[in-house]
Amino acid sequence: MVMRSAQAEWQGNLREGKGTVELGSGAFKGSYSFPSRFEDGTGTNPEELIAAAHAGCFSMALSAGLSKAGFNPTRVHTVAKVHLEKVGEGFEITTIELETEAEIPGIDEAQFHEQAEAAKKGCPISKALAGPQIKLSAKLLQAAH
Repeated sequence: MVMRSAQAEWQGNLREGKGTVELGSGAFKGSYSFPSRFEDGTGTNPEELIAAAHAGCFSMALSAGLSKAGFNPTRVHTVAKVHLEKVGEGFEITTIELETEAEIPGIDEAQFHEQAEAAKKGCPISKALAGPQIKLSAKLLQAAH
């Protein structure tokens, strides 16, 4: 079994306070605040970190599925957009949009979209985030010759 960790610390009240998040691997450490989460302030936020995790997981899952199906992907690039909205008295992640572009020699559109949908459903982060609606926009790019 593989276990990954991260840590966060918050100091102060919600509006004026500030925090830091750090990945267990040490690969990233950043600050966050009320403005970076709910406005356009400097720093990261939990939703951005979820987006990074989901984009990375989906790209790997799509590449794995394509390889298993006999294709050799050249490139898979994914942007994840996490929507945080006020719902009732609190906030919820209501939608996650995955926008992916891939260069895969020898695949047709139908096969590509089938693999992309399978990756959306099968990647571990998608499974963990099954509460919000996850939308996928997949674009097959033709490799430059």
